[in-house]
Amino acid sequence: MSDIVAEMQARLASLSPAYLDIVDESALHAGHEGARSGGGHYRMTIIAEAFAGQSGVARHRLVYQSLGDLMPTRIHALSVTALTPEEL
Repeated sequence: MSDIVAEMQARLASLSPAYLDIVDESALHAGHEGARSGGGHYRMTIIAEAFAGQSGVARHRLVYQSLGDLMPTRIHALSVTALTPEEL
């Protein structure tokens, strides 16, 4: 696991996820501007009760707020699937 994925997991712990999977897809974007500037590309699935009653946009905002200054410096692109346990 990369340092950035471990840092993402640590920061997202504030949402008390029941499930969290982060896939580093940076190698798929080799040569892309974000890859050259040091920011990686990631795909995330996160399941948390914290998303209950929240719209999709609000769920993404919670994720981005938790990640803080990693966006957009160390994370160039992030695909997020954010669900509640009841939505499985």
